[in-house]
Amino acid sequence: MAQLDKFLTVMVTNHAESILLIEGDVATLQKDGVPRPITRQPLSGGQLLMLLKEIAPAASAKELDGGSPASFRYANTDGDFYVKSALTGGRWHASIALYDGNGDATAVAEEPAAEAAEPPPLPPPPPRRASGGKKKAAEPEAPTAAAEPVVTAVSQNGIELRLPTAETEEERVDAALADMNTLLTQLVHRGASDLHLRCGEPPLMRVDGEMIRLDGYPQFDNGSLELMLRSIMSGRNRQEYADKNDVDFAYEIDSVARFRCNALRERKGAAGVFRVIPADVVTVEQLGISPEVQNLCYLSKGLVLVTGPTGSGKSTTLCALVDLVNRMRTDHVITIEDPIEFVHKNKKCLITQRQVGVHTQSFRSALRAALREDPDIILVGELRDLETVSIAIETAETGHLVFGTLHTTTAPSTIDRVIDQFPADRQDQIRVMLSESLKGVICQVLCPKIGGGRVAAREILLTVPSVSNLIREGKTFQIPSVMQTSRKLGMTTLNDSLIDLVDQRLVESKDAYIKAQDKTGFANLLKGRGHDTSFIDGEEGSKKSEGTPVANSKVPHRPAAAKR
Repeated sequence: MAQLDKFLTVMVTNHAESILLIEGDVATLQKDGVPRPITRQPLSGGQLLMLLKEIAPAASAKELDGGSPASFRYANTDGDFYVKSALTGGRWHASIALYDGNGDATAVAEEPAAEAAEPPPLPPPPPRRASGGKKKAAEPEAPTAAAEPVVTAVSQNGIELRLPTAETEEERVDAALADMNTLLTQLVHRGASDLHLRCGEPPLMRVDGEMIRLDGYPQFDNGSLELMLRSIMSGRNRQEYADKNDVDFAYEIDSVARFRCNALRERKGAAGVFRVIPADVVTVEQLGISPEVQNLCYLSKGLVLVTGPTGSGKSTTLCALVDLVNRMRTDHVITIEDPIEFVHKNKKCLITQRQVGVHTQSFRSALRAALREDPDIILVGELRDLETVSIAIETAETGHLVFGTLHTTTAPSTIDRVIDQFPADRQDQIRVMLSESLKGVICQVLCPKIGGGRVAAREILLTVPSVSNLIREGKTFQIPSVMQTSRKLGMTTLNDSLIDLVDQRLVESKDAYIKAQDKTGFANLLKGRGHDTSFIDGEEGSKKSEGTPVANSKVPHRPAAAKR
């Protein structure tokens, strides 16, 4: 939130025509032709320029730095505004008014009249609450000379807005950046995957899939959290955050890790989510990826999809596959991501990494341009829309190996999702193209590991001729049967992968059951192998063993069936 937004909220709330900012004078609202002071202290030239440059486009900010007049539009949640500023008589003058559609606003103010009346006294700020929630007795005000140097804007309803001076603003940004770095470093040291920051809450971290509040931290207020989020953003990200109220970006702390960041605004105010991207690239050996899946990295062309719900480790698996290519092949690899997560150094391959919004406009434009950049392998961070999917399939058919991700939960549903994105009159053609270009689907979920940590359960589909025929004929519902009978080829269903983890005592049977898509089939597998299934039967299982009749029932009691 820009500091001037607080002034603009006061202006809109009070239905004023404009705000006038004059170097060496207090800021004033212009309402019905009458100036109304809204700051206690005069604005210095540095303060005024700081307020303007925070909302100005890059070209206008450069004009302000050079002392030239600048005019520009600015939009926030309160409306669309027009800003005019100029250096007149050695002092900066600026006016801000609601944009009228003609590129005009209230003219920049002239020098104030010498006989202007003394501004009326401002109402005292409301009493502050102590941490225990009870009101504290008012303390005597410190002498003006010792007071913290702030500019205070007050609306007619007595709301106090504290705006720091240029000097304290820099100190506050440095302090916010240090706080942000400390939390992110703790995120890595605690072995957590995500950090959540919310107004009215202490920091929360996701450890082994569970959300945990950090003890000993105060609850965030909106102002301090906004400052922390903005302290790690680039100028482009700040502008996107101001325009759209959410933004994705990457942030790196040297010798610690990279982070995938999302800043947003919600009901209570600002919020942020930060995902750890390890500084070291993980390998297929570390992840336990099967040799059959590794063999997909040696293909000369085709489409390989890594799928799963959010937070299932898709990016980590793709990173390991790209690293294998980088170690074993001598090719050109282009990655298209939003944002760039794992950073790959050139080994045997040449790696080109592009970030959507920074190095390219969109996934589809980057994918289309990649065909002219001599690639051998292309990684698409997310197949978001019809055009991107269409280009990816065409690229895979024209002699390139394409890796991509989708948010699907099973391998057969992945194929259906791809085909269903196309209009009905194109779906037969896409089935044929997909049956020839699709080489494999790796669908994974993360399960809590016994003793701490998480382990991936992977459903693996490889397109042998029988699978290609089922895709071409639209019989994807028969694919699970082929997967079950083709384990020797490296295929496995999610249930088989989960039961293997339970058999190896890596995952509790209850946790595996929660992650299963076919719960009835998985429950039968658990029972058939002698694993505990009491959590499935639950209370109905206990009623069955006790033979307790149903109260007020005229029908003879029958034991409740076990839940599946």
